[in-house]
Amino acid sequence: MRWYEFLASYWRLSPLARIILTITTIICLFGIVIHIVEPQTFSTTFDGIWWALITTTTIGYGDLVPKTVVGKVVAIALISLGTAFVSAYFVTLSAKAISKENALSAGELPYTKGQHVILVGWNERIRQLLTLLPPHVPCLVIDETLQRWDMPKHIHFIKGNPTHDDVWKKANVFDAHAVIITANQHKNETEADLASIVTLLTIKALHPDVYTVVEVLTTPQVDNAKRAGADAVIETNKWISFLMTNCLSAPNILNDMEQLKKHPIKRLTVHDEWIGMSFHTLLTELNKEGLLLIGIANEQQVTINPQGHTAIQKTDELIVLV
Repeated sequence: MRWYEFLASYWRLSPLARIILTITTIICLFGIVIHIVEPQTFSTTFDGIWWALITTTTIGYGDLVPKTVVGKVVAIALISLGTAFVSAYFVTLSAKAISKENALSAGELPYTKGQHVILVGWNERIRQLLTLLPPHVPCLVIDETLQRWDMPKHIHFIKGNPTHDDVWKKANVFDAHAVIITANQHKNETEADLASIVTLLTIKALHPDVYTVVEVLTTPQVDNAKRAGADAVIETNKWISFLMTNCLSAPNILNDMEQLKKHPIKRLTVHDEWIGMSFHTLLTELNKEGLLLIGIANEQQVTINPQGHTAIQKTDELIVLV
């Protein structure tokens, strides 16, 4: 390789790699030179390299010290040259760390892991959701209004428009476990629903099989969200109206709902030994395991609190409070 080809390859390296290569070259070169200049003090090349390393890093053990004038001149040159490059190394390293931290806070770094939950939007619903999700579940937030991310560092943030493909590629939607889309609080209800559906279409175009939950504010857009591929549609206004109506007839309903938050609802597949058992009998059995059976679901319907003699079928799913 000609010298100018070597220089071209050298300058193509990253600044950090160039500094490390330069420091290594300086240490080895001065180690060899000091061995040649003072073979009595530095009996091997390794001793010279050891001395050059300790001197350059300003540790200075003092076990090996140049004794001749020429050796001391070599040491002065090493200190002048080597220390400058070592300082530049640490400055570059710190700058890269700060730059990465700033890029992370600004939502510019792509997400490289998988099996994460992607949350679209930044609002009180997302804040509450993050407190309810188990700590071991990796989460990522996409929002275009936040300027900087000041939340816990284990929650990744990507700044961008959720209707753009590049944002979802940066969020690694291809390996995501689920996506939750909340309504844009900066738009009116109809516009927010349309934006959520466009976001859903973008997701499904890139990863058709990812599980998606969409918040819809207006009833006419529910069917559109389902046509766009939503696996679950949450009608926020309908649920709020339901709670408000029940507050009129049962003033303590909100306290009851607060208690329900402590007991997640899950679905269980029917075990072979449960097939044919009555709902009442299985309710008693599951209660021994700390589970409260509240209903049965199948392809035809969902029945909450069915009659006690209702037989459990193989195709049923059990709705329980944990």
